[in-house]
Amino acid sequence: MIRALHRWPGLVALALVCLLALSGAALSVFPAAERLGAPQAEATMSVADLATRIHVVYPGVEQIKRSPSGRITAYWFDNGTPGSAVVDPATGAGVASADANPVERWLTNLHRSLFMDDAGRFVSAAGAVAMLVLAVSGTMLVARRAGGWRRWFAPLRGPMTGRIHVELARGAVLGLLLSSATAIWMTASTFGFLPDQAVVPDLPSTVSGDTGMPLAGMPMLVSTPVSSLRELSSPYPGDASDVFTLKTDLGTGYLDQGTGATLGWSNLSGWERASETIYMLHTGQGAAVLGLLLGLMALAVPVVGATGAVIWLAGRRGRPRIRGNVPPSRGETVILVGSEGGSTWGFAATLHDALTRAGHPVHVAPMSAFDPARTPAARRYVVLAATYGDGDAPASAKGFLDRLARLSVAPSAPLAVLGFGDRGFPAFCRYAQAVEAAAKAKGWPTLLPLDTVDRQSPQEFARWGRALGEALAIELELDHRPVRPETTSLRLTSRRNYGQDVQAPTAILRFAVPRLSLWQRLTRKGFARFEAGDLLGVVPEGSTIPRFYSLASGSGDGFVEIVVRKHVGGLCSGALMALEPGDTLAAFLHRNPAFHAGTDRAPLILVGAGTGLGPLAGFIRANSGRRPIHLFFGMRHPESDFLYREELEAWAVEGRLSRLSTAVSRGIRPHYVQDALASEHRQVLGAIRNGARVMVCGGRDMAAGVAEAMARMLEPLGMSPAMLKAEGRYVEDVY
Repeated sequence: MIRALHRWPGLVALALVCLLALSGAALSVFPAAERLGAPQAEATMSVADLATRIHVVYPGVEQIKRSPSGRITAYWFDNGTPGSAVVDPATGAGVASADANPVERWLTNLHRSLFMDDAGRFVSAAGAVAMLVLAVSGTMLVARRAGGWRRWFAPLRGPMTGRIHVELARGAVLGLLLSSATAIWMTASTFGFLPDQAVVPDLPSTVSGDTGMPLAGMPMLVSTPVSSLRELSSPYPGDASDVFTLKTDLGTGYLDQGTGATLGWSNLSGWERASETIYMLHTGQGAAVLGLLLGLMALAVPVVGATGAVIWLAGRRGRPRIRGNVPPSRGETVILVGSEGGSTWGFAATLHDALTRAGHPVHVAPMSAFDPARTPAARRYVVLAATYGDGDAPASAKGFLDRLARLSVAPSAPLAVLGFGDRGFPAFCRYAQAVEAAAKAKGWPTLLPLDTVDRQSPQEFARWGRALGEALAIELELDHRPVRPETTSLRLTSRRNYGQDVQAPTAILRFAVPRLSLWQRLTRKGFARFEAGDLLGVVPEGSTIPRFYSLASGSGDGFVEIVVRKHVGGLCSGALMALEPGDTLAAFLHRNPAFHAGTDRAPLILVGAGTGLGPLAGFIRANSGRRPIHLFFGMRHPESDFLYREELEAWAVEGRLSRLSTAVSRGIRPHYVQDALASEHRQVLGAIRNGARVMVCGGRDMAAGVAEAMARMLEPLGMSPAMLKAEGRYVEDVY
């Protein structure tokens, strides 16, 4: 519900909210400029002194006004001709034109009413309401993502677009809450919905009838400081029955022009004071620094809006359009999807279509949106969960286990869990297993026992579907046809071969960056923007499952580079190793922001073996800022598979690589990267104390050995790899 409240006002009112924010940011400059440019009265100056000085210069002065910035303006008639000027309170003489700034007037009309009078004011108010809803819902979503209010400023991980969106939002949200709430109040005041109309005293029924009392002799003007003045209006010339009208920060009163006596006074009401405070908070009039700060925060709105739209579009692209997806309140079968790359959503769509044809109202949602209170009609839950990395939750399942743990009781509707993975990896369907275990521990009834699908097999999915159909007493045939990802043709420009002598044929393959369209260049999509650590996806002939290879280059390098080792019987590695310069490869780019080096100055400890060196070499190549990097690299034999040897030596000379430690596993004394780490534990622990980040890439057995070695090293410090992972300081890309 909160996510929907945040998404739709933002998407529907994006242009309006951005227009209001930008125009408001521009307007915030004028109060500060006015405060700096206007001559200011001395703190001890009274209204009597000020008015006397102005009357000497402009005998026909009719009105004196002081704005919240302290600017004083005089209005007069000279032989029937009106005049006005900004005056210097020290002399009473004019120093600047009192005409309104045409740019400020234009921006004000745009900001308040979009040049559409009252109808435009209502539209602007609707924009303010949308901004308030976005600010409140966004605050709640940021707190949820950070792990609670106490972790509001906790470091963020994930795609750059999402991090920019949240970082700017949590820095500007207080200003946006204040600006939108005050705008709504001001609109209500403008249309008379609030009892904040000015209270003025009744005009006096009797006056002295005398004229000519010196201003310096009027007690009220003498006792009122200029800093409190708002307006002083003079009597009409020659009319002995007229009076002076004085408006101050405290209220409004009338003064007899012949005696100086106060003839009536009304204090500002509480509603008036509240509305004036609201006006000051919204416009910065009288609080220029606050106005500039709010204007600066408003500048974040277009960026937050644009990144939010990008996030929404990415989410839409990452999952198929599911027609006939019923609202959560009506779903009798609730399908919850945990997917990293998007393929599991395709299986969910197939299951949804089959159940819908069988007459079941079905609601499909990401696992991260799990909330039994939103699905009161649910008679069964089905979880389709892929596994990310070494047993972690995939992108659309973040927070599911925490939400389940927070429930006081499990849902009464039974649950079926289906895991998706690859049996070639030790962590096969480990996240699905964790979901099943947590559900049983919570007492969630079981519809079907945990089952799995290996390598996105349509046959295994269909087999599970028949079992589900039996449990539901219906015929259920799941005919899933995977959608082949859209690919781009890459041309191989060079290759370097290694590993023949140790029976591990390996190659560094370098491809030219494909020709990019203007739209791709402008939006930085596809191969227009990538980093070392992102993944190159290749779908081999005879398979529907893409294989992924970590990139050893970024778009700034001007080429696409991967490191490949040939595996016995490997469809994809065999095809890649057969490529020669000039050959082409159909591939696609998959972002992997969890394994990016980042741009901060914290030291890096890079650990890799074999082809795992690829992305680590890319991080070092991109280290133009000379960030401290210590690389631990494991190989079989230095004369056969010392990948990037020449480059590493050159990068060390250039300062891109601070230290290189190698481990050779073949020979008289086999040595592995975990052994190299242990032998240099003092340097490693010193770097970690200084905030270093550990990045591990390579085979799972190697990564497990490194984790064990790190655990032993960190134990005396009261730390562990798990603790570093929780802080985002220990990341793995293993296969």
